[in-house]
Amino acid sequence: MATSYNAILTRPGARSFTTAGLIARFPMSMVGISTILAVEELYGSYTAAGLVSAANFVAMAIGAPILARCVDRYGQSRVMLPAITASSASLAGLVVAASTHMHLSALAVLAALAGGLTGSMGSLVRARWTAMLTRPEDVHAAFSLEAALDEVAFILGPVLATALCTTPFLPVTSGWVTCLAMQLFGGLWFLSRRATEPAPHPHRSQHRTEVAEDAESSKGSAADAAHDPARHRPVLRYGAVVAAVVVFLLAGAMFGANDVAAVAFATEAGHKSASGLVLAVWGVGSFAAALLYGSRTWGWPLWKQLMAGTVALAVGTSTFSLAPNLVILSVLALMTGLAIAPTLTSGNNIVQVTVAPSQLTEGLAWVSTALNVGVSVGSLLAGQAADAGGSRAGYLTVAGFAWAAVVAGIVGLPALRRARTTRPLSAH
Repeated sequence: MATSYNAILTRPGARSFTTAGLIARFPMSMVGISTILAVEELYGSYTAAGLVSAANFVAMAIGAPILARCVDRYGQSRVMLPAITASSASLAGLVVAASTHMHLSALAVLAALAGGLTGSMGSLVRARWTAMLTRPEDVHAAFSLEAALDEVAFILGPVLATALCTTPFLPVTSGWVTCLAMQLFGGLWFLSRRATEPAPHPHRSQHRTEVAEDAESSKGSAADAAHDPARHRPVLRYGAVVAAVVVFLLAGAMFGANDVAAVAFATEAGHKSASGLVLAVWGVGSFAAALLYGSRTWGWPLWKQLMAGTVALAVGTSTFSLAPNLVILSVLALMTGLAIAPTLTSGNNIVQVTVAPSQLTEGLAWVSTALNVGVSVGSLLAGQAADAGGSRAGYLTVAGFAWAAVVAGIVGLPALRRARTTRPLSAH
């Protein structure tokens, strides 16, 4: 296992941008819970907390693909350096606004700016790996490693944020302050590693202008276009990308619903604090599977790997509502969690081999955004289900989303099957 990861991490600059990317993605798992805890404490309302958190999340979902498209066109540093700086300034303003009890509308605006300009660090890191590596098995290992690091951030981040916001001798805004520090430190460190930054791909209209000025260049460009006629097709016009986005949206809803259902189950069992343990075990299973999955090359085509993972998640989550106690639920969560990282990695791999190189960051950002939007929708619907029918109803909602992802994969199967196993060499 170690050999596969050593082979990619020994590349010049790889350890540096990977570590920086891990630090910079922690805020994604911390801002939401930090916002809820801080605003509820300072304003005495979960509704207010939900409003500010939703503003941040919706803006992030809208802004991430737009920033990713700009990154593909102009380069990571040129776009994300001012974006991260502005996002951090907005987050600092949010700390001040909440501490001084400004109107909720001010908090919502600042939260939206902070979220909309934060970008998708995971897609930026994966784009660097794709630009650096040429062998499909190395890209597979890199994407699996990133899935494992995602789990590290999402396992430890909420725990850290909760501890910071609830420690008596620290201000309740400490979670935000830590997010600000990690975003600035990790983000600026990542962007300073210019040697591993992928080359930008200028807009097609600029390319056409240059072609018009040189007839020979025009002929070469026409040959290139004939070789890759879909090079400039909008990302969401690739059938495989749309299928992956829908599957990720429903998988995200499953994750969000599971968070709520776990809290409801632990509360009914009289051990509310144990909900964090159940969710952590779910993440530990995914982390372990990510490392194992990336340590070898799998013979199955990517569409089979994606479908196998979604079916495994659906079957596993269907058992949660039958768990008699927290111990059994934790065991079931651990076993089901083994399917998470392979599913997400295969989905990202499908996007990576489908879109044009000039659209890679945007393509990866779309699936990441779909996952995050799904989490929000799943949390909302599972919360309503749990209020009406308890944790069992919540877990039935979890299973419902998981099986819906399977159905979406089956519907999108023709497009997913057309996705290549590897990207043509000319794309690197």
